[in-house]
Amino acid sequence: MILEQYYIECLSHASYLVGDENTRRAVVVDPRRDISEYLADAERLGLTIEGVINTHFHADFVSGHLELVDATGAWIGFGEAAETEYPIRRLKHGERISLGDVDLEILSTPGHTWESISVVVREKPDAEPTAVLTGDSLFIGDVGRPDLVNLGDSSTSDLARAMYRTIHETLLKLPDTTTVMPAHGAGSSCGKNLSTELTSTIGEQRLTNPSVQPMPEDDFVALVTDGQPAAPAYFSVDAAMNKRVHPLLSAGHTVPSLDPATVAQEIRSGTKVLDARGVDDFAAGHLRGSVNVGFDGRFAETGGMVAEVGERIVLITYPGEEQQAALRLSRIGSDNTVGYLNIDSDGRFPDELADLVQQARRTTIDELDALLAEDAVTLVDIRNPGERAEGAIPGSVAVPLAQLRTRLEQVPTGKPIVVHCAGGWRSSVAASLLRSQGFEDVTDLEGGYNAWAEQHVAA
Repeated sequence: MILEQYYIECLSHASYLVGDENTRRAVVVDPRRDISEYLADAERLGLTIEGVINTHFHADFVSGHLELVDATGAWIGFGEAAETEYPIRRLKHGERISLGDVDLEILSTPGHTWESISVVVREKPDAEPTAVLTGDSLFIGDVGRPDLVNLGDSSTSDLARAMYRTIHETLLKLPDTTTVMPAHGAGSSCGKNLSTELTSTIGEQRLTNPSVQPMPEDDFVALVTDGQPAAPAYFSVDAAMNKRVHPLLSAGHTVPSLDPATVAQEIRSGTKVLDARGVDDFAAGHLRGSVNVGFDGRFAETGGMVAEVGERIVLITYPGEEQQAALRLSRIGSDNTVGYLNIDSDGRFPDELADLVQQARRTTIDELDALLAEDAVTLVDIRNPGERAEGAIPGSVAVPLAQLRTRLEQVPTGKPIVVHCAGGWRSSVAASLLRSQGFEDVTDLEGGYNAWAEQHVAA
């Protein structure tokens, strides 16, 4: 049996290639849009990809099912409740898909969405399960959040109760030795306590996962609906996109280098500029109106928080990072990157753009303390609710980064604004976003809440 996991840190996303070593037949589960790695491995292993299974309508990225159908002629499988614009194979609970000796069993596992399924993998039809591909139902350390409601036809509580049954009546009934292989890991907004481990077992999760411990159903509902990360606005766009026929991601597509005059013209015409350099380099000098989304962080997801999917984008990057940055945006459906401008680590912009270059001041902990003592600042906490529940700076206003672009009217004006996150990466995103939207005198807190807590919270 062939069972390969493909994991990308930028979206904390895992996809899978499952194949039979004798028949050389294979399926791909939960693919991303850039499918070259699946195709290359299938060719290397002599496999024919005959099916693509999506465990549900993904919200945090655009799935690669259409690209794989175009490349291989494979069928597309979804759970029975799925409704799409393109032909699909409706996969029922208990249905078996034979690849030869390798056998796949479909489990209906609603809770994250109604159409959610999991895929049990066996080396032979009568063998004990080797693995279960759980999508966004059972994670390592958590379960999928029920509040995205991608289909929009039920309350969060209904989905949470469905998830309770999925966990206790379906997934935990599998043998303890079954390897758990989910669609996401730590950092994903599809859950709140995901582990950095990429696989586990049913037995390990039964012992260590707080969300699957024996508890009354009402307690489970409260647990999985409280403290979830704020969902980026693009999630609903991508979930809808995954149900429709949409343009394919071109294999090998590249974005062009832009000369300074073209960059200036794009800025004048309102094109969004995403500066993918590090926080300190951005602060030392950047183009007026640009938003700092560092390539070293969750670039794709954060890019979807600060720019509309489909919006024209110019990238500012270190040399060699531009094409990967554009690809990462395409993974969430943002295909309209018009080009890039490289800036070396010395931070020098072309002379033709000198009049557009500005610096971003950052606020120290001591400076913030003085401003707070004089009631001379608006402090905006852009962390997620679960982070804030662990501790907050008194007097701060909570607007999670994922919702900041759509909740600008809730940011108080009239005083200088200081933005903070946990460590300083997201606050640079937020402060630059606010400045790009016309807010004046906006800085971000060096070191974030963690640095503030070191000085103010007793050990």
